[in-house]
Amino acid sequence: MSDYDDDYDNEREHDDDEDGEENTESHVWQLLLLINPNDEDAALQQFTAYRETAEEEGDEDPIGIVARVTDWRSSFEVDADDTRVLVEAINELVSRWSDVEIDWGGDPDDDEFHEEIDGPEIFSRAFDSLNERGYTLWSREAEEDDVYAGWITSSRDDENMRIVATMLGINLRLGNQVM
Repeated sequence: MSDYDDDYDNEREHDDDEDGEENTESHVWQLLLLINPNDEDAALQQFTAYRETAEEEGDEDPIGIVARVTDWRSSFEVDADDTRVLVEAINELVSRWSDVEIDWGGDPDDDEFHEEIDGPEIFSRAFDSLNERGYTLWSREAEEDDVYAGWITSSRDDENMRIVATMLGINLRLGNQVM
């Protein structure tokens, strides 16, 4: 059982049909809008890439496809042991907003900083700093255990993020709850 299994009961089945019922594709669109706050153009580009990839490869793993088409643009997946790359990935996502900067509580370019910090602490610091500015850092369960994955949304969309994640079967946590 992963650390995420206790957070949400994702055993619900969702019937998709062509008569207007919500389907995976519409949930993916909603997810992309959420992880690209105030940037519908980026969401549309990623959705187009999602649809093309799903058409070529099939859509059995929609979150895997989303991860690939959004990686380092509006989401990240990094090796859990590499704190430098985790900081870089979060900073890359934050760079989308000119008025937002993370207070890391030290210099992330300094080797000593990385000797004294781990992934959960990085998530926590980034979460706190972003939350003060109206954004929420999320961690989502990745297919591999030794990977940190996540994205950033507007804090006003926290409840919508939980709903969409549940619909897509995504196990996620707030950034300050990473273990």
